[in-house]
Amino acid sequence: MAESRINQFDETKAYVPQEEEGTAFFDDGREIELLHYVYGHPLIEEIRGSPSGVLRAVDEYGRTKRYLMNVGDDKGKIVSDLIAEVKPETMVELGGYVGYSALLFGDAVRKAGGKRYFSLERNPEFAAVIMCLVDLAGLSDVVKVVIGPSAESIKRLHQNGTMKHIDLMFLDHYKPAYTTDLKLCEHLGLVSPGTVLAADNVIKPGNPPYLKYVRSSVAEKRELSENGGANQPDDASFKEHTKNQYRNREGEEKLSTEIKGNPNLIYESKLVDSFEPTGIPVS
Repeated sequence: MAESRINQFDETKAYVPQEEEGTAFFDDGREIELLHYVYGHPLIEEIRGSPSGVLRAVDEYGRTKRYLMNVGDDKGKIVSDLIAEVKPETMVELGGYVGYSALLFGDAVRKAGGKRYFSLERNPEFAAVIMCLVDLAGLSDVVKVVIGPSAESIKRLHQNGTMKHIDLMFLDHYKPAYTTDLKLCEHLGLVSPGTVLAADNVIKPGNPPYLKYVRSSVAEKRELSENGGANQPDDASFKEHTKNQYRNREGEEKLSTEIKGNPNLIYESKLVDSFEPTGIPVS
């Protein structure tokens, strides 16, 4: 099911263009540079304690200094509206980067009466940036940053009883892990009927395995599981750039293939059109 929400993009709020493919566009020092920019902002005392103020400073950096792979204002509003509608007690994001989504969605969760927003980020430097900005925004009572590979963090949070159920999950991390991490959450009972999923970048750069899984019928998923193919990562569906973009720093990602998930769950799938922070249209 597709839903068209795309409007005219406001060019005055566009980020500087993303670097060309093959050129670093993250993890090259800009994340720490961002932290110094925000904390050295001339309006720092007005920003302190204000999630929207911190977000404005982050956007200012992305618009005037260097590109940041944030969810951005347009796509962010779609998820923020969803949070207001769902009113999740517990929300989880997979992939936090510099904390833009944690700031925006964590604030929305708190306003909706929610208790906890878990931001799972593998890179400890990025996680440190998230924690600094979350603290500056006054959201530490709601946002919990968890460092480590997503699957290991999900298992640990479940095993120690910290996370018992996910009401809303935002997927924006390593693209081949979308499906395997979703299946893990299903297997652990963290995702169950009523859970809402919001996945970024499923059209660009694309995530065919994830879309196929959430759109498959119970019969199709059961058949695949019985034939032993349910958990084989479909790496051929991803470009080499997408598969390997974190390899230099984090090493090769090892996806879990032993978890079959819950083939009895049925998802209602909907595509929503929007814009990247640079103004490029996406779904």
